[in-house]
Amino acid sequence: MMVDAWSDSPQFASKLLSKLIIQIPCYNEAATLAIALNDLPRTVTGFDSVEWLVIDDGSSDETVRVAEENGVDHIVRHTSNRGLAHAFMTGIEACLARGADVIVNTDADNQYQAADVPALTKPVLEGRADMVIGARPILEIEHFSLIKKLLQKIGSWVVRVTSGTDVQDAPSGFRAISRNAAQRLIVFNNYTYTLETIIQAGRKNMRVISVPIRVNADLRPSKLVKSIPSYLKRSIFTIVRIFVIYQPARFFGTVAAGLFGLGFLVGLRFLYYYLTGTGSGHIQSVILAGVLMSMGFQSLLVAFLADVIAANRKLLEDIRYTQRSMQGEADNYARTGGKAG
Repeated sequence: MMVDAWSDSPQFASKLLSKLIIQIPCYNEAATLAIALNDLPRTVTGFDSVEWLVIDDGSSDETVRVAEENGVDHIVRHTSNRGLAHAFMTGIEACLARGADVIVNTDADNQYQAADVPALTKPVLEGRADMVIGARPILEIEHFSLIKKLLQKIGSWVVRVTSGTDVQDAPSGFRAISRNAAQRLIVFNNYTYTLETIIQAGRKNMRVISVPIRVNADLRPSKLVKSIPSYLKRSIFTIVRIFVIYQPARFFGTVAAGLFGLGFLVGLRFLYYYLTGTGSGHIQSVILAGVLMSMGFQSLLVAFLADVIAANRKLLEDIRYTQRSMQGEADNYARTGGKAG
């Protein structure tokens, strides 16, 4: 077991044929972490080694001590609380640096049954998926209120439509990710990674599937969902933001068409009154039509500019992915002492 800052460059063990790393983002999880760790597997079919990695997101309790006492292989620490999304991506980077072929993300509150880890990793090992999302039996979870169950279903539907995937439980944090997919992920949101990574994966033509999983009894209230209205607002903002990032021409083009079309209809209204001899009393319609059509034209220009920016962003992402891949090969070469990995 090692404890290190993310900026350090620790020595790693030799790369095995197939390595699974299970990561757990943590923020003040001392009360439940040991329970979650005790259920995690040390052997999973298809892997030569299984390691555990805890991301301590600036905890003020005994989270690190609990992790050490329960045999965690790697602990990565933030000096202050940066949020779940940052902790998730820190874990992804740390797992990649440690030679993970597949990464499984789970929660520290033991919400998901660790016995289902093989069900998550199997589609990745078989080459059928780049990302596998564990689908909880939402309707059967007793501690979920009716409104929360409804919002979960609606949110997952919106993510399916936006991402072009068939994910049944988008907010689920229990997921397996291939090394190649992990190298392509970038999370912009500070609140959560769950929705954004699915939408991003779908837009990048990754193979994303769902598998049914089981859940354990509730050990504590959710730290992420402080209130339904807050969670709903943040989720909608995340979805819109990702849609703007990955489909900017379509988003701003739709806005442009709406504004221009509305202005055109208002203009037709004035034209009707003008031709019938009563146009003098509707001059405000001309002004409104001009304003709306001007806004529509400006939005169209924004759509073109955003599309150019998106093309440049994609090039930068490709460069980032190439650099990550090359760094991974270099790390593998160093770990194996110059032998083929």
